[in-house]
Amino acid sequence: MKKMDFSVNEIFNTATIEPAYFSTDLDVSELETASSNDIIRIGTVQVKGMYTVDDTNDEIIFSFTIDGEMILPCARTLVEVPYPFSIQATEVFTTQTVVEESEEEDEEVHQILAEKLDLTPYIKENIILGTPYRVFSDEEPLAEGDGWDLYQEDVYEEEKKKAVDPRLEKLQQFFGDDQEDKE
Repeated sequence: MKKMDFSVNEIFNTATIEPAYFSTDLDVSELETASSNDIIRIGTVQVKGMYTVDDTNDEIIFSFTIDGEMILPCARTLVEVPYPFSIQATEVFTTQTVVEESEEEDEEVHQILAEKLDLTPYIKENIILGTPYRVFSDEEPLAEGDGWDLYQEDVYEEEKKKAVDPRLEKLQQFFGDDQEDKE
């Protein structure tokens, strides 16, 4: 499996003056087997972005876009629904041994403990976070099946108005013709 590994030394050598750009295709099909999401199928995603170095804080800032398509179950019919996505993400890393709490609640700073930085887990995390709670298919749901019927309230209410309560059926013989004339 291909990973998005970056050498920390190389990052500090190349991106201190100007941003460095990257673009690659990454297989994230492992997300299909994770039980914590509804992804039925997902293949290769395209990751494009850049990284810069902030020397004052020893921080590496990755800004990237993840483009791809996943197959999710329809919330109404469980039919497979293709869902194209484009996710914008920013991840901040530091080489400092002590990470201070960030003043901004949205920003989480990840500590780098190795000589290589693998961006793959952060890409997968952003895909899972970007997965919609539910999607709907454009197909019409089934109206009936074996032993069941789709309930439509307006039709049901009309039938209910026309139906006579069996307990009052005997009284209908007295009002039957007159009641129909009034309607």
